[in-house]
Amino acid sequence: MGEHSQTTRRASRTAAFSALALASALAAASVQAQETFKVGIVSFLSGQAAESFGIPAMNGAKVLVEAFNNGTAPAPYNKKGFGGMTIEPVYVDENGGATKQVQELRNLYDREKVDAVVGYVSSGDCLAVAPAAEEMKKFLVLYDCGTPRIFEDNKFSYVFRTASHGTMDNVALARYLKAHNVKVERINLINQDYAWGQDSKKDFIGSMEKLYPDAKVGQDQLPKFGAGQYGTEISALMSSPADVTHSSLWGGDLQAFILQAGPRGLFKRTQGVLSAADHVLPGLGDKMPDGVILGARGAYGLMAPKSALNDWWWDIYSKAYKVYPVQAPYRMAQSLLGLKLAVEKAMADNGGKKPTPEQLAAAMKGMEWDSPAGRIRMALGDGHQAVQETAIGKTRYDAAKKMVVLDDIQRFPADCVNPPANMKSEEWIKAGFPGAKGCP
Repeated sequence: MGEHSQTTRRASRTAAFSALALASALAAASVQAQETFKVGIVSFLSGQAAESFGIPAMNGAKVLVEAFNNGTAPAPYNKKGFGGMTIEPVYVDENGGATKQVQELRNLYDREKVDAVVGYVSSGDCLAVAPAAEEMKKFLVLYDCGTPRIFEDNKFSYVFRTASHGTMDNVALARYLKAHNVKVERINLINQDYAWGQDSKKDFIGSMEKLYPDAKVGQDQLPKFGAGQYGTEISALMSSPADVTHSSLWGGDLQAFILQAGPRGLFKRTQGVLSAADHVLPGLGDKMPDGVILGARGAYGLMAPKSALNDWWWDIYSKAYKVYPVQAPYRMAQSLLGLKLAVEKAMADNGGKKPTPEQLAAAMKGMEWDSPAGRIRMALGDGHQAVQETAIGKTRYDAAKKMVVLDDIQRFPADCVNPPANMKSEEWIKAGFPGAKGCP
């Protein structure tokens, strides 16, 4: 009888412990289900860069966050939220300059208590906020800005850029001209007078020197960011004829330039080559001149590769906003897709808990993932800077479709148009693109 009662008591204690363990597990699961992952998302919501760039990027973030939180994204992105945590976005306007953006970044981390920030279009803003995030030891994903200087001139632990820098765009343009046997003896340029425009100009001229060694530079116009009026620059470009006119203008500046230069016949007198121009096509429509060679800073929009993931992305964005996605929402999407996988990778390594900035950084360093624009590889900047394939095409207005389409699209693998990990962009171009692979 005593032995039986002891056995009964032991069984009761075991059952009690099992019930307690089960209750604890359920409570932990409940906490995780209720826990949120707060993300600051920064892009232009006002100013000249908002209409064609910043707002479409934010729209891309909104439709993707909704799909993540509903668990309706395709595998491997189909887990609800970030690893079961509901994503709570905090949207911030990038307009106002670098000093303001550094303060906004600090507010996101200190006041809003965000777990990560994804943002920034302007190269000047990126150069300012990256050191601030690093100083605070907070996780930051740069989704767009193009200057190669971010990781070529600095070493960061907490800062990542999930899209290729601008060197790719200009190397690809030069290679496209050569592959299509475009005659180039004289080059004119018009680029914005800040980091993005200066770096773009330098990379294009350097690439052309290697592929067209006899070509000479004529006009080199450097208007201010946000200038809006380009009558003087257009007159200078037209008074000094060139085979090719290169520009890395973007956003409202690019729209204004095309609307002012088109009626004056500039694009009939020179081959326009625009490194980052796809995002103005839906808005310009038949005001966009035919035959302009342009890039999208990646295989985005009309130049995106065929895939189930791209079909899904194109569909949800187009249905939500009645326009197809261009480069800005594509870049935002690949950043958030990468962040989602990094969060879930870090959670798998730390027992399912929300990751710290250090754990997030360890997870994203050197990571690869599929995006609607193809494979993204964190191959440069010690695993903090992405490379990807790109494409270049030529504009033509299709009256039946009532939209600009792109002809003669040519694709360039990431390893053809991005420098290797051991070289800075400028050095790589000057050396004649050593190590470039798969170039058409």
